Amino acid sequence: MAGIYIHIPFCKQACHYCDFHFSTSLAKKDTMISAIQKELQLRQAELSHTTIETIYFGGGTPSVLSLEEINQILETVHVNYTVSETPEITLEANPDDLTEAKILELSKSQINRLSIGIQSFYDEHLSMMNRAHNSTEAKKCLEFATQYFDNITIDLIYGVPNMTMEQWETNLETVFNFGINHISSYALTVEPKTALEKFIRQGKFAAISEEESLAHFNVLVEATQKQGFIHYEISNFGKPDYFSKHNTSYWKGASYLGIGPSAHSFQKGSRSWNVSNNIKYIKSIEENILPITTEQLSKDDQYNEYVMTGLRTIWGISMVYIQDKFGESYLHHTKKIAATHLQEKTIQVVENTIKTTQKGKFLCDGIAADFFKV
Repeated sequence: MAGIYIHIPFCKQACHYCDFHFSTSLAKKDTMISAIQKELQLRQAELSHTTIETIYFGGGTPSVLSLEEINQILETVHVNYTVSETPEITLEANPDDLTEAKILELSKSQINRLSIGIQSFYDEHLSMMNRAHNSTEAKKCLEFATQYFDNITIDLIYGVPNMTMEQWETNLETVFNFGINHISSYALTVEPKTALEKFIRQGKFAAISEEESLAHFNVLVEATQKQGFIHYEISNFGKPDYFSKHNTSYWKGASYLGIGPSAHSFQKGSRSWNVSNNIKYIKSIEENILPITTEQLSKDDQYNEYVMTGLRTIWGISMVYIQDKFGESYLHHTKKIAATHLQEKTIQVVENTIKTTQKGKFLCDGIAADFFKV
């Protein structure tokens, strides 16, 4: 089992909080699509002995592509790789791109899962984040999308400065009323060199409150549980049979190929990533040179990655697996660190598997870091 991630590095405008790689100029879109197709061809041998179960269009904003452009890329995947008869194919999309006509068109394509970047149903929050859509467009696109797609996930951001608890609860209630079966929800974070970081430093926006973020997170967990969602990863909530197969493969250590500028790949104990520059990426691919940096993961690296991803999920980290895969010294280290967190009630041990408690979920990154071998 393996997946292919395709990075579409274009956006209509830059969100203030985003530090992903993208360009707001679509001038080289056609050339980029050709380069992505060629990279898929150049790298076909890397996954020649496995079946592709998931294809994920991320970005950037993949919904800026036409259906014809999406189909060109998918056709290249099918020609060069062995693809499952029923692959999960996800398209990230922004509400302003999802007109009824576009949704109807997509529903007749191979795309069978939509990931819609709603973030909030309040214009004041969307404006503060510099999103390209407004609350009316957000609701309108969901009205259309839920008519034609069953498998929909939406993104919501909490911990936004001046977002009241009532507004956050209304955001969640709005999602529930649309019958959405999956939610990805993240605390607003201030990434270096973003517009948000600059504006907070200048005093134009209020600083992020960790206390408010935690309060929003706790309401999120409680509200989704009441609606029948399973909190299967720190930021992801899905009803049964609606977990993201693509992202779950990441968390379970499956191989995946990252195509496009800045895209990451993982397989056979190594991680690689493409250059984060559209011009350099296109030029290199045109010269039949893969613009990739590769890192061989040490035993410590592999252990740390297993811990980091496992603790974020309902599957946790298995002490039996740690002993079998890494050895007795790693198991001893794991048990030693676990003892402290068991006392603090941030983790629990269930059938030789370490999992975060409700208290520990919001602190998960810090807990994982304590387990790291360095």
